[in-house]
Amino acid sequence: MRNYFIAGNWKMHKTRAESAALATALVAQLKDGKHKYLVAPSFTSLETVGKIVAGSNILLGAQNMAAEEIGAHTGEVSVLQLKDLGVQVVILGHSERRHVYKEDDALINKKVKLAIKHDLEVILCVGETLEERESGKAEKVCETQTEKGLDGVSAAEFEKVTIAYEPVWAIGTGKTATPEDADSIHAYVRKVVSRLYGAEAAKAVCIQYGGSVKADNAAQLMAKANIDGALVGGAALKPETFVPIAKFG
Repeated sequence: MRNYFIAGNWKMHKTRAESAALATALVAQLKDGKHKYLVAPSFTSLETVGKIVAGSNILLGAQNMAAEEIGAHTGEVSVLQLKDLGVQVVILGHSERRHVYKEDDALINKKVKLAIKHDLEVILCVGETLEERESGKAEKVCETQTEKGLDGVSAAEFEKVTIAYEPVWAIGTGKTATPEDADSIHAYVRKVVSRLYGAEAAKAVCIQYGGSVKADNAAQLMAKANIDGALVGGAALKPETFVPIAKFG
């Protein structure tokens, strides 16, 4: 049986008190869950949530990090600071970072390598816009983002990487790629990984789906051959919507 990885990205939501309440509920309700779990609160809530999930089956994730360890980078948060708070996983290359904040593949790659250097797991996000999909470029976009995001990452280092396929047009829109569409891109990304790192690495890599995942479509998505988990946005903000996804199957 595959080890599914269900991650909640809380984005720019929740005060520390609200984050604490959500984390406390998830620790209680997921303690008997059989999958791998992660929550990624805002930077301001990392310490609060970290203390609550410590020792549980829920990993502490960060939503982003700087490309430099230290220095004059106003408003940035370094990998050293994240490690100090007990962060275990960092989400990099999320579509909002790429498209709203204009992070390119080279910057994301620099972050990926720095995170791995400091022994953090990485969730590397890839995905196409609606325009790219409609012009037949979905596979090529995901291939390029995967290749460039992993440039210089060794086979041994790649073992710390999860890939999240998140079609930009399906994030926060209520639209979801059909399970068949999602599985097709996942299969293609797996072929890219096979070319880069070999068949065994491609078989072992966890590829999450992210894009309006809900309780009523989670099991259908996870049933597909190449979908190994979910990166959940809006539905991760309440126990009653996240727990059913986390406990699918």
